[in-house]
Amino acid sequence: MRYLFLLIAAMLVVGAVQAQVHFKVNVNIGSQPAWGPTGYDHVEYYYLPDIESYYSVSEQRYYYQENGRWIGRSHLPPRYHDYDVYNSYKVVVNDPSPYRHHEKYRDQYASFKGRHDQQPIRDSRDERYFVNKNHPEHGNWMKQQKHNNGNGRGHGKGKGQDRDH
Repeated sequence: MRYLFLLIAAMLVVGAVQAQVHFKVNVNIGSQPAWGPTGYDHVEYYYLPDIESYYSVSEQRYYYQENGRWIGRSHLPPRYHDYDVYNSYKVVVNDPSPYRHHEKYRDQYASFKGRHDQQPIRDSRDERYFVNKNHPEHGNWMKQQKHNNGNGRGHGKGKGQDRDH
């Protein structure tokens, strides 16, 4: 009987830990670039099919091939000077190193080359994107946060920030 009790207790602990891990959501809207597409609470990388390159949100670096090697830099090389990150298609890739599987992503998203039908964060009127420091409404949103906190409302959460995602 004691073993049965211990087994049930262990299963409950494991189940609680799994539930905690399963429901933990990592939101990085404020870290995403203003040119990133709307609709994603968490992004590790963007794949840029038009130039077959990647952008790491956490590192704020582009990864592109140069002389057969993947290079990571804070800016794209001069050969991409005409590339418009705001109006080109970006594919969200939550893979720790997508450039290591480049052939897979290139083949999977080849049909997205030349598409220009995504709304960038910069152009969104959805208040949850105002937390992004590069959003045009960020300054007004910050003022509202200060106002809400000064009146005892908001408890540090702005409009749209207390939603479950």
